Amino acid sequence: MSIKLICVSHSPMMDFIHPAPEVEAAARGAFAELAQEVAAYDPELIVLFAPDHFNGFFYDLMPPFCIGLRAKCAGDWDIGEGPLNVPEALALDLVKAVQAEDVDIAYSYRMQADHGFTQPLELLAGSVARYPTIPIFINGAAKPFPPCRRALKLGEAVGRFLAGRPERILVIGSGGLSHDPPTPQFGSVPPEVEEFLIAGRNPSPEARRARQERVVENGRLLARGQGSSQPLDPDWDLGLINTFVTGDLTRFQTMTDEEIRAQGGRGGQEIRAWIAAFACLKAAGTYLARTRYYHPIDAWIAGMGMVSADSLAS
Repeated sequence: MSIKLICVSHSPMMDFIHPAPEVEAAARGAFAELAQEVAAYDPELIVLFAPDHFNGFFYDLMPPFCIGLRAKCAGDWDIGEGPLNVPEALALDLVKAVQAEDVDIAYSYRMQADHGFTQPLELLAGSVARYPTIPIFINGAAKPFPPCRRALKLGEAVGRFLAGRPERILVIGSGGLSHDPPTPQFGSVPPEVEEFLIAGRNPSPEARRARQERVVENGRLLARGQGSSQPLDPDWDLGLINTFVTGDLTRFQTMTDEEIRAQGGRGGQEIRAWIAAFACLKAAGTYLARTRYYHPIDAWIAGMGMVSADSLAS
């Protein structure tokens, strides 16, 4: 058994807004270094925990967790194209194993994977279909959210399944860290926006472009200390990273939505993907982790963090 982990922040603004050249170069350099390690490791399977941003999952049926048995790119932000390379039979075995651990899990033969999935695959793996990948959605945008302790249980169940596999496995967690994009909140928006949150799949190119332009403008404003987005919180981000690196995940047994919202912003709820990824690795055995990069990048509306870890289990 060989399991490697990489957890990274994501931001589709990377291709639309450019922070100071030295800041952007350092962030992209860290991604490139991790990508070289992934290529050298040559995983036979990727298990990817990620959120969605109302591109593939909507309130018409919002699961807390969902495993993709078949998946394709949602098409948002023009990141990735076509189907993911999902090993369907193995993904179904994972569904059964997680259910047998008393963790309720949805599954989909038509998952639409948005940039929370596709950007880390593009940046770390080279493309969305280069390696066999099982995508696991964790709701981090649509209230009510699954409790963080449930993300732990999901990750642990997946980790115990992977511990018995012979492949070289790469576990990826995608999201956050402190991160407050202008995601509309159900119950506080006009009826037409509520309808989008309920059933807004496959928008017209014009509607998608208008939505994305609003997010980009929000990033520009935050970079100038303006706009409605909550400021990034490096102290919270670095505290989370330290928790993951040291391996004491008990903090997440009691972490609340309110704590995350107050310090991490609306998008901070995506930290559940990191929680599940590290719980997965820890369930498979002890691990050694290290911080690879951190910088709060206002223009990208994200505390950009990157952490890697390797299982020490034999």
